[in-house]
Amino acid sequence: MGICKEESEEKVKSFYYLIYVMGLDLKLLVEPYPITISELSNKIVAVDAYNAIYQFLATIRGPTGELLTSTDGDVTSHLSGLFYRNINLLADNIKLIYVFDGKPNPLKLKEIERRRQIKQEASERYHEAITEGRVEDARKYSQATSILTDKMVEESKKLLTLLGIPFVLSPSEGEAAAAYMTKQGTAFTCASQDYDSILFGARKLTRNLTISGKRKVPNKKAYMAVEPEIIEYERVLNQTKLTHEQLVDVGILIGTDFNPEGFVGIGPKTALKLIREYGKLENIEKIKHLLSDIPYQEIRNIYLKPETPKVYNIQFNEVNYNSIVNFLCTEKNFSAERVNAAIEKLRRSISHRNQSLENWFS
Repeated sequence: MGICKEESEEKVKSFYYLIYVMGLDLKLLVEPYPITISELSNKIVAVDAYNAIYQFLATIRGPTGELLTSTDGDVTSHLSGLFYRNINLLADNIKLIYVFDGKPNPLKLKEIERRRQIKQEASERYHEAITEGRVEDARKYSQATSILTDKMVEESKKLLTLLGIPFVLSPSEGEAAAAYMTKQGTAFTCASQDYDSILFGARKLTRNLTISGKRKVPNKKAYMAVEPEIIEYERVLNQTKLTHEQLVDVGILIGTDFNPEGFVGIGPKTALKLIREYGKLENIEKIKHLLSDIPYQEIRNIYLKPETPKVYNIQFNEVNYNSIVNFLCTEKNFSAERVNAAIEKLRRSISHRNQSLENWFS
């Protein structure tokens, strides 16, 4: 049995919310400033791998929301995103390090299950929309159905290696490891769409780096420009007039991956006001009776004392052009014309840089 138009629109809106508001919602409390890609030239960027790959799986799809696949039926949306986006970033002389998640903290299992249920419901709605011929709805629902498999992760690592891009395996949260790399000076900034990196103490967080230059406006036949932006840790603390510990408490009030429900009725602005007034969670009278149900000290430690990898001697290697063509075109049925055009763009960029260096020292 079908669903009425009004119900369909409300369901679609709810899934758009879930797609774009995963993770910590600090948007109202931070003031990013725009940058151009060229401003990151010759700088090291630690990319939250899972965050980027999920973006590719959500957005790189066919006319009715289906994932791109090879002739063998293997999903290739993640590889398409990783290849073409990273080729452009490498051509702009940005040095990339991808950081992959390790074992999730047990407190995150509830959030993982919540997301699994969202994907299941989205999948059911997607197939229902396809059956009823509601193509636009199907495309929207499809974006919330993405599942990252072990095979996709291994293929992603293989392609990154062929592109000469190093990757790091985090003991736990990839964002924590990326943030740590900015704190120790290994990376200039980390890149993710989520704000959690700031709670992990990332000195700089760059958003909109691995997505295209435009994004469809939800429920409208229009697109909006998407430009890279940077959020600075010290600036956030100065603007909010909070310490790192207090900012984490604001996150816990709003809801993190480790306590996704947060506190009912408390949004970002109210959370900020409460922590400014009372200093910490334990001092807020109206929530004291709820604290026994939330492992807030453990959540604090996840952000303040995260598990971090040992990162030494990161190597940025040469691009293996022939192997890329073999992997993408021969094995995964990518268009040889498009792949070679992208590769040629990178070759020209690298050649131009090398020539400029020779002229400088000559």
